[in-house]
Amino acid sequence: MATIEVKRSVGEEDLVGIMELLDRARAADAHRPLGEHKWLDLAQSRRTGYAGFVARAGARSPLAGYAHLSRGSQSWALEVVVDPEHRDPSEAVRENLISVALEEVRHEGGGHVHLWVAKPGDVDDAVAARCGLHRGRDLLQMRRTLPLELEYPDLPTRPFVRGADEECWLEVNNRAFASHPEQGGWDLGTLLEREEEPWFDPLGFLLHEADGKLAGSCWTKVHADIDPPLGEIYVISVDPAFQGTGLGRGLVVAGLRYLGSCGVGTAMLYVDSTNSPALALYGSLGFTVDHVDRAYVADI
Repeated sequence: MATIEVKRSVGEEDLVGIMELLDRARAADAHRPLGEHKWLDLAQSRRTGYAGFVARAGARSPLAGYAHLSRGSQSWALEVVVDPEHRDPSEAVRENLISVALEEVRHEGGGHVHLWVAKPGDVDDAVAARCGLHRGRDLLQMRRTLPLELEYPDLPTRPFVRGADEECWLEVNNRAFASHPEQGGWDLGTLLEREEEPWFDPLGFLLHEADGKLAGSCWTKVHADIDPPLGEIYVISVDPAFQGTGLGRGLVVAGLRYLGSCGVGTAMLYVDSTNSPALALYGSLGFTVDHVDRAYVADI
């Protein structure tokens, strides 16, 4: 039976052990074990509302598992990573990590919890149910090949300028995602953290202006650590005043063209399975579903 320890901040030794676990899981599962928001919590664990939980089979053993809990403006987010050698049909390590993390939520006053699982199956449904969670949101990862065909018209854009465009972009983004649990409510610190990430490229952060003000943007990302590299339509923000004008399509096309110019052969994006207008748009641009990420939810 693995023992579990709570980490409210991560020291250098802890971080090394967690990183080694994440590398083992990534090699086994062929996808990144933690979502970006959780990764930044871990790398910069000075944030409030963060707790990590490490599971070990022995005092000097490599980590058997890790759970990452962070508190957002509207809900708690939880992700769990289990070492491939400690996975078994009982899923005991994962279930224990989830249970301890939910106790932490209860201790901190409760709230709405999202447990995110990539490529879920029946076993994930069963573990979640034993922990008192049920199916919530399904997030679809969609992909298409590049380069983009030439029939799509160009939308005038310009690159993001660091030190000048942050405030106007945040204003539009937060209006566009006012009710979104992850993308809404960003502040300057959140954006500046992204600007310090190795993947950040202002040339691929495309802004479209109308009547002298920002109307929308397409923020792209190149995952250079994947072989072959994968391009992402990271954030599409359209000011509500310009929604329904076709601006979203033009921004996606601009982003795909930029990714193609970088030599990337595949583009991807994430979209909520219930967002019918976005699904129709992306389908019309040649995107198809690659896999599902699921949030299991509960009110603690």
